[in-house]
Amino acid sequence: MCGIAGIFDTRGERPVDRELLKRMSDRIFHRGPDEGGEHVEPGVGLGHRRLSIIDLSSGQQPVANEDGTVITTYNGEIYNFRELVTELKSRGHQFRTHCDTEVIVHAWEEWGESCVTRFNGMFAFAVWDRRAQTLFLARDRLGKKPLHYHLAADGLLLFGSEIKAILCDPHVSRTLDPRAIEDYFAYGYVPDPRTILSEVHKLPPAHTLTVKRGGPIQVKRYWDLSFATDTKFQPQAAQEELVARLRRAVEIRLMSEVPLGAFLSGGVDSSAVVAMMAGLSADPVNTCSISFRDPRFNESEFAAEVAQQYHTRHYVEEVESDDFDLIDKLVDVYDEPFADSSAIPTYRVCELARKHVTVALSGDGGDEDFAGYRRYRWFMNEERLRQRLPLGLRRPLFGLLGRLYPKLDWAPRFLRAKTTFEALALDAVDGYFHAVSIVPDRVRLPLYSAQFQKELQGYRAVEVLRGHAARSDARDALSLVQYLDFNTYLPGDILTKVDRAAMAHSLEVRVPLLDYTFVEWAARLPPAQKLAGQMGKAIFKRSLEPHLSERILYREKMGFAVPIAAWFRGPLRERVRSAVLGSGLGDSGIFDRAALTAVVDAHESGRRDYSPLLWALLMFEGFTRQVQR
Repeated sequence: MCGIAGIFDTRGERPVDRELLKRMSDRIFHRGPDEGGEHVEPGVGLGHRRLSIIDLSSGQQPVANEDGTVITTYNGEIYNFRELVTELKSRGHQFRTHCDTEVIVHAWEEWGESCVTRFNGMFAFAVWDRRAQTLFLARDRLGKKPLHYHLAADGLLLFGSEIKAILCDPHVSRTLDPRAIEDYFAYGYVPDPRTILSEVHKLPPAHTLTVKRGGPIQVKRYWDLSFATDTKFQPQAAQEELVARLRRAVEIRLMSEVPLGAFLSGGVDSSAVVAMMAGLSADPVNTCSISFRDPRFNESEFAAEVAQQYHTRHYVEEVESDDFDLIDKLVDVYDEPFADSSAIPTYRVCELARKHVTVALSGDGGDEDFAGYRRYRWFMNEERLRQRLPLGLRRPLFGLLGRLYPKLDWAPRFLRAKTTFEALALDAVDGYFHAVSIVPDRVRLPLYSAQFQKELQGYRAVEVLRGHAARSDARDALSLVQYLDFNTYLPGDILTKVDRAAMAHSLEVRVPLLDYTFVEWAARLPPAQKLAGQMGKAIFKRSLEPHLSERILYREKMGFAVPIAAWFRGPLRERVRSAVLGSGLGDSGIFDRAALTAVVDAHESGRRDYSPLLWALLMFEGFTRQVQR
């Protein structure tokens, strides 16, 4: 696991600013504290920061082919590299190292742009081909590893693992993208390919960027996830195959020359990964958990049960329920506003893990694979009613009920029907957008000033989901929203959260449940095997019954959260009021001051729970202060 950075003159061979390249690499030192390397030639500069995992003695980067005409800088792991080495050697390629990086240069020579389709792993890399005068950037299928770029008006292309590397160039504009702001306050993160900055972009998952000197930039998708259902499905055989595939996905992620372990929350997904690891390892598995004093958030007893069952070497640390001192740190870690408050416990569990291991396996991806999120259940309940009534009848009926019914955040769940009425007035995609939005339209849009509304030119964040939905081959509602999450929430929130928190501690995290072959297989399972009635991850849980207790498999999902609603009415009350109602946001031209004041007052009084919005505003205000220094 590493950090990469680079400079490329798309129009000629202007000398590379070596000092800028060094600053870019140094700015992401945390991603690779073991070694640094650079390659510079006319018009090209490649930088690298290394976290040594495999081939500790000879895996330095950038790496070149035999004659030095193809050079790569790379972040990630290619788990099938040994098989590729054998194949490439049979085709006449010569290798000088035993690491996976060298596979990339020879795969590029052999297969060109299609080389990415041969890799099973997590990766973001750049290849410079001197003979073809071509720079090639690529990102893995599911977006586990990040890659950002900026193209200046004079044709200079900058790229880096994190935005902060690109901002080492003072000429890069810090101007915010209005559409990205709207996306952020809807989703809690900025979905690909935008960043919060108008002149910096993310290379989306499963995409490549190719630029031949003197030519235009070409960004292409090389893979997409199909939800075409397996018509030959057999329940018992599928359960056995699921476990076999999971075991294989875990096994190929155990290669390491440094200490390795796993996150263990006590949930189904992380417990499943640990169970597979224990069956594949002769030594006790290192497992890491955090606990909370507040029982509403504490899963440590379940983690301890799994650790005891598999005789792991278990490490636990308690995180204070008021662990809000991390707020300013998180602003720097995430580079752009990021409103998932579970970044706090994620940061702490990565901090704990790094004390004991350099590589950790996680259980991320199980909810996307097998429809485990509660919102899938709620969405499908709504969708069944949507399908019984035509939109022409639902829109006026439930639209009126949604407008008239009061917002009862303080009431029992069965009385909080406003959100449901609003969702029933919409079609499937708009209804799912309503479900995943951290701030619904009726609250978010009035926050914006008249000036900012004009800048948006009618744009609404739901267009992100509509664009992905138009491309999906899903023929049922559940598969469609899973597809949407694979293209938005998973890379934009979950994988971003873990990558930045882990790399802030120089920790590599591997994700077996997101092995792309496992994901492709799971996507083809019948939807009723994933969400069976009101039970998510049904086939996954049934498959794991020989490996985990009923108590672990079938308990209510807790999530990984912190009590921000209480913080904002207690110890963070004045900080929130100062940040949200101060001159920074008030003078930005983005927000209506009166609307911000109403939000703060309503939350403090207990009339409404605006904690997701206030957290988003707090992180946004912190980012704007930092980027405008």
